[in-house]
Amino acid sequence: MAIGEGPRLFADDESIRHVGRGLLDRSLPKAAWTHEAHLAACLWIVVERPDIDPARDMRAIISAYNVAVGGVNDDRQGYHDTITHCFIAGVRGWLARTGAGTLVDRVNGLLEAPEGQRDWPLRFYSRDRLFSVAARRALVAPDLASFPGGDTEN
Repeated sequence: MAIGEGPRLFADDESIRHVGRGLLDRSLPKAAWTHEAHLAACLWIVVERPDIDPARDMRAIISAYNVAVGGVNDDRQGYHDTITHCFIAGVRGWLARTGAGTLVDRVNGLLEAPEGQRDWPLRFYSRDRLFSVAARRALVAPDLASFPGGDTEN
């Protein structure tokens, strides 16, 4: 995405559900697993899949997906626990502030909000801490500012 270009928004609720289902059943093409898709799938899970606890289950879901599409999860690439928990907190905070609406309105609103920006975690973490092996492997506490609401697991 070019500098100054906005996020790739979703056309409708079904396109979001397609991404979420594709993540869960590992059928989403790797090229479709974008930043926007990560956030859309997370919001969909929080809103429409009460059987899934994102804080508990996203590691296994994303890690399995990565492997299924030919990726790996190691100290340099693949699943990143702290970034995942940071965005889960962001999604939940966004939903708490915005109330009801269609799925597509919620996701597209999130993608245009501060919590939907790729660099949002850097409001709370120094670059060195966020991109450390420790932060990739497990949730680490922010070193710049506390998360809105107090933690990353609410």
